Amino acid sequence: MIKMKNKRRKFLKKVSLASIGLLTVNETLYGSPNKLSAKSYSKVIGANDRINIAFQGLGRRLPGLLKSSVKLNNVDILYFCDVMEKQMTIANKQFNDLTGLSAKTEVDIHKILDDKNVDAVIMVTPDHWHAYGACKAMESGKHVYLEKPCSHNMQESDQIVNHMRFFNKVVQMGNQQRSSNHTNNIIKKIHDGLIGEAYNAVAFYNNNRGMVPNQVEMEAPEGLNWNLFQGPAPRRKYTHDTWDYNWRWYGWEYGTGEAGNNATHELDIARWALNVNYPNNVSVFAQKNHFIDDGWTMYDNMEAKFRFSENKSINWIGRSRNAFGKSRLGGRGTVIYGTKGSVFVNRKEYTVYDLEGNIVENVKSNDVESGISLGGGGDMTTRHMQNFIDAIRNNTQLNSPIEDAVISQSMVHYANIAYRANTAFDIDEISGKTTNKKANLFWSRNYESGWEIKMK
Repeated sequence: MIKMKNKRRKFLKKVSLASIGLLTVNETLYGSPNKLSAKSYSKVIGANDRINIAFQGLGRRLPGLLKSSVKLNNVDILYFCDVMEKQMTIANKQFNDLTGLSAKTEVDIHKILDDKNVDAVIMVTPDHWHAYGACKAMESGKHVYLEKPCSHNMQESDQIVNHMRFFNKVVQMGNQQRSSNHTNNIIKKIHDGLIGEAYNAVAFYNNNRGMVPNQVEMEAPEGLNWNLFQGPAPRRKYTHDTWDYNWRWYGWEYGTGEAGNNATHELDIARWALNVNYPNNVSVFAQKNHFIDDGWTMYDNMEAKFRFSENKSINWIGRSRNAFGKSRLGGRGTVIYGTKGSVFVNRKEYTVYDLEGNIVENVKSNDVESGISLGGGGDMTTRHMQNFIDAIRNNTQLNSPIEDAVISQSMVHYANIAYRANTAFDIDEISGKTTNKKANLFWSRNYESGWEIKMK
């Protein structure tokens, strides 16, 4: 009995020491840390702060994110995951060129999530995978850096936040302009009254996208796991060119239109500048104007208006196939109007104007960051990813925490819902919900059986 008490006393002492960080979990449960190899020990967060990440989705955003990832402090890339085999080969080639290293490859993210050495997932998949993948990662004990849009629909936004709180994980949305120095500076000045009371913002994006092939049923390309690509979406036969980016324009199964693709960034800046949360009303005019007979089934022009309390409003103008203004304004940005002046801000600079339209101040960014290119990447992305890592390691405040990011994301979903339901509708400013029956038909989606996301 005395021996048993002594053993129990020693065990409780070890657990107590572990709880205040004087022993590792491995030492508490399994004995001396000397049983761990130096390599294994370096993988324990808290031992030397090393964080191991896995990339899921290796498309056009990868080059920018990868270049930023290799600059992160004490971070290892353990896995590359993609449903197309050749993408993993390409990713490892890029990784090797940058570092001389290579990572493991795996088609099925579920197998990677079973690896307890992985601390965080960088999710760069098509839109329909974002919420499912993020929630599965959190269920497996992983933190998530989640590219925009963070969800495919409104219900999924709630599910991500619900999971984040239940599993107590760090989730950052990849709207990297939140980590831009010049943007943070001008937003603070706006909040401090630089242009008086800011009452309206106009967010815009212009591009000149070409024709998209018509969808023709065919065998999936060699090396593509079509079942895993579809993931949470209902199963259907493969159609030409779906997997390589054009899924964005082939309806709502996988994509969220140009609004989900790009409005997320500028609407977030607009909402941040006006210091507002959910709107109380949304109305939309959107249609397809270009290449009427091609395979593009989405709108390619959208104008959306969001109304807020205190007589504030945000306008979104998205031109997917008309790049007027691209040369003058960089193709994207946000104009904030106030009672004493206005501000234009994009990823490269900000300009302050008085009420006569005269330039008061122009500040160029020192960041090396591409503007409208598909890959993105650069200093802002590196800082944004480092902020994510610092939040995991040191509980640093996130620049785009998911519980705030979903509010900006909701504006994208509201615009798409208004377009699909062909109606304007009112929104509860506190909950973000609506009682509009037509709008609620598009609040969620149909899921493939077994791929549903369950609330915690």
